[in-house]
Formats: sequence, C-alpha cells, structure tokens
Amino acid sequence: MSVESRQSPRPRAGRTTAGRRRLRHALTVAAIDLFLAQGYDATTVDEIAAAAGVGRRTFFRYFRSKEDAIFPDHEDVLGDIERSLATAAPAQDPVAVACTAVRLVLDYYLADPDVSVKRFALTRTVPSLRDREVATVDRYQRVFARYLRERFEAADDPAADLRASVAAAAVAAAHNHVLRRWLRSGGEEDVHANAEEAFQLVVDAFSGPVEPGGEGRTVVAVMEASASMSEVMRQISAALRTN
Repeated sequence: MSVESRQSPRPRAGRTTAGRRRLRHALTVAAIDLFLAQGYDATTVDEIAAAAGVGRRTFFRYFRSKEDAIFPDHEDVLGDIERSLATAAPAQDPVAVACTAVRLVLDYYLADPDVSVKRFALTRTVPSLRDREVATVDRYQRVFARYLRERFEAADDPAADLRASVAAAAVAAAHNHVLRRWLRSGGEEDVHANAEEAFQLVVDAFSGPVEPGGEGRTVVAVMEASASMSEVMRQISAALRTN
C-alpha cells in the first residue's frame, strides 16, 4: 500500500469549520449576484444552490430561506457584541463600551466590501430584505439599551431607563449613518475617520454623571429636520443636562 493510499482522505468543503464558512459565503455571494441579475422574487433556492456548486439540501443545512442567505452572520455578530459588553470592565464608560461594541457590526461589513455594497443595493429595492435589515438593527439596539440600563441603574441614575433608550438609539444611529455613508460611496470613503467622529459625538452627549432629581422628567429637543448629526447630538445632550 502506498503512502498516499494510507493517508486520511482530505475533508470536503463543509466538513470543517473553515469549509463551512467558505460554503456559507459562497451561497451568500451566489444569492446576491442572482438577486441583482434576475430579481429577488424570480430567483429560486435551486438556482442559488446550483450557482454555489451544491444541492438544494445543502442550502437548507445553512439557511432556512433565500432571505436568510443575505444576512448570514448577524447571529454570530450579535453574540460577539453580547460577549464584548459582558466582559467590559466596570470602570469603563458604558457609552464608550457600547460604541466600541457596535464597531463589530461595522467590521463585519468592512470584511467583505464587495458583498456589502451589493447587499446594500438589494436592501434599497427589495422591501422584505429592507424590513429584515431594520429588524436586525432593532435587535442590536435592544442589546445596547439593556446593557446601558443596567450600568446606569448600578450608578443610581434616576433617569436610567430613558437615558439608556436614547443613548442606545444614538449608538445605533451613529453606526448606521457611518455605514450607509460608506456604502453609498461604493466602499471608498474613510469609514474609520467618520466612525471616530460619530461615536465621539455620542460619547460626549451621553457620558458623564447625570444630575439627581431627573426622575419623571420629559426631555424635549426641537430641531430642523435637516439638522446634521452633530447638531442633533448637541441639542439632545444639552436637553438631558439642563432640564
């Protein structure tokens, strides 16, 4: 028996963690390319599987539907965010921690610019995919709100619930603004510089001690619909600190 015949057979794609990741990515790329070429509704699961070089049953081992193939890793990213928040040092500013954690979502999109830009084009034209994206963003935001609420309550902040909800919304809004700006540029803009500026605005607006006696307050900030993000953050911060 030759040396070659005594060696263990090489694992096929999908049999190892790296292989599963590559196959999952191949199915996502195939789905996005087909959706763009012939339309979302006109594309079948069989066509996606064939384009990726696998069968229908293999597709359903990775995704429950063709819609799921567009957002393949959000559950993993959400888990990474929850672990990042759970392991943050208590001495760290909670808003800064949330801004650092949301960068994991940004990194996910930056890891594959071509797919991210194409996915953006799809979500702008296919309502069901856009709704799915909105629902995903809402899940991230709720995770941040829960973390911030716990931290603010631990610091005896009388407005913990309100402050956590508004700060979490601001974290998500800053991330979405930076990400969509980058996507609209075709992945050409300096996303890191934009992220630094956006997240610093959020930290400046919501970090630091809150004056006692704010329980039961209603905070209102009035601004023009065309106001820039920096102006929105400035006015919200002023309202929270002075009312």
